[in-house]
Amino acid sequence: MAIRAPMFRLRLMLLALLAFCLGAAVPASAAVTVSFYSHDFGDRFPHAFIVVKGRLDGSGQVVDNNFGFTAKNVSPAILLGSVKGYVQTSQPDYIAKSDRQFSVTVDDATYGRLIAKVREWQDRKQPSYSLNKANCVHFVMELAEVVGLRVNRKSKYFKKPKTFLIEVRELNPALG
Repeated sequence: MAIRAPMFRLRLMLLALLAFCLGAAVPASAAVTVSFYSHDFGDRFPHAFIVVKGRLDGSGQVVDNNFGFTAKNVSPAILLGSVKGYVQTSQPDYIAKSDRQFSVTVDDATYGRLIAKVREWQDRKQPSYSLNKANCVHFVMELAEVVGLRVNRKSKYFKKPKTFLIEVRELNPALG
């Protein structure tokens, strides 16, 4: 009987250690990161867009996408008035050539509101793109509001994506 007691204690300690290790291996809380990007002159005109990555808490669904708003056909017509617009996704190489200005982490509910706003822009009556009233900067401005950021709705930078996003960063000191 005296020999079994130490063996029992050893097994008990190993089980406790195993339980501790399993508990420590539980993944951290899931969240989605929303990153705001600008793309300066190059193969496309200046542009603003967002990248969303992470995992939803409720469903465990992996999120990995990006959204920008642009004219369906880039032509001189955009200088004259409204033209057909659409929500686009960009290829990884385009994102890699762009500048991430800042990121915020959002919960499932905020992510849901963000996607609803993206769909709202997708479903707009055509022509929906206007260089002066509804361009990529206006799009990301509304998405920034959805995720809780302060924006300047009277900004003078609606045709300058990078400068506009820098302005947003300055209005939200917690972004650093």
